[in-house]
Amino acid sequence: MFLGQEMFATVVRATPLISLDFIVENASGACLLGKRLNRPAQGWWFVPGGRIQKDETLQVAFERLTETELGLRLPLSAGQFYGVWQHFYDNNFSEADFSTHYVVLGFRLKVNQADLRLPDSQHGAYRWLTPESLLASDDVHDNTRAYFLAERQVGVPGL
Repeated sequence: MFLGQEMFATVVRATPLISLDFIVENASGACLLGKRLNRPAQGWWFVPGGRIQKDETLQVAFERLTETELGLRLPLSAGQFYGVWQHFYDNNFSEADFSTHYVVLGFRLKVNQADLRLPDSQHGAYRWLTPESLLASDDVHDNTRAYFLAERQVGVPGL
């Protein structure tokens, strides 16, 4: 379901959004990060992911988002559920002054890096970093760092 910008702003202003984030790992154990082009988190290195749409099952959302974010349509069974997370941002997708709140379902994915067809609509560049490197990097967003810090998790893996 497509919402116009005004209706979507009303939703973001009033409710949390539900999204999927993908902790994508290659054969070397490095994780995929994209440099965000859009608000919130614009300019930060972040894991791929996106919102679940109304009336969209988790399986359909997973397939749509892996195709949109990775250029590789994957079934839900390809991911390992990693837990529930919360993301709070002081800004939102627009220039209006209100915050954004996400409830995020994290999934780990192991991929063949050569199979990915990374798009440029959400991220201006991509890089692969080991968990240690991304935790040490000043330009990786805290919400991405949290996936590698167990104490930041809201839910229990395997719920």
